[in-house]
Amino acid sequence: MPTAVKLLALDTSTEACSVALQIGAERLTLDEVCPQQHSKRILPMVQQLLSQADIGLSQLDGIVFGRGPGSFTGVRIGVGVTQGLAFGADVPVYGVSTLAAMAQAAHRLHSAEQVIAAIDARMAEVYIASFHLQNGLMLPSSGEVAIKPHDLPAFDIGGEVYAVGTGWQTYEQQLQQKQNAVILNDVLYPSAQDMLSLSLPALAAGQFIAAEHAEPVYVRDDVTWQKLPGR
Repeated sequence: MPTAVKLLALDTSTEACSVALQIGAERLTLDEVCPQQHSKRILPMVQQLLSQADIGLSQLDGIVFGRGPGSFTGVRIGVGVTQGLAFGADVPVYGVSTLAAMAQAAHRLHSAEQVIAAIDARMAEVYIASFHLQNGLMLPSSGEVAIKPHDLPAFDIGGEVYAVGTGWQTYEQQLQQKQNAVILNDVLYPSAQDMLSLSLPALAAGQFIAAEHAEPVYVRDDVTWQKLPGR
């Protein structure tokens, strides 16, 4: 990995709005909890970090975005903003799981090696997946699903397990029945700085893609009809 790597990461998939910038070994990060304000806050936050580092978009090696799961609107905003910035600057992009980013935060802050990340998905469901540490990065141990906590099969993970995300705040009792875990109250939302960590191997491997190929990952795609009257 070149020492002068330049990456921007952003995420708007949850109630939080997060931007991070990596220039070589240095990282700048902005995290705000600002429900319903993502479309107003994300670009000023990006500009703040770029100005602070005195760097332009076209100088970046790529832009990393939170691909979901999360709020449908929030995920769409993140992908759309990423594509707009990347098209204009002619730089490639890479999507990172929001659940993986929270698991990575648990490792960064608490040296966690086994993590279950869960986002409150509303409609009595959570977005949830488990992760394990490999070479300093949190990799998936399970697929990402949208599910009602009582329908979730037991994880049965041995050893110390950490729990992150708003799903554990809303459904603590139900989720603890599926896996006894240490809940980390300081990791509720994904942070763009952890998306940087997870994206560096992909950059080195040439896995960043053209902006037009950036796609969200919703996990749950039936939210529209479930909200219809009579359903």
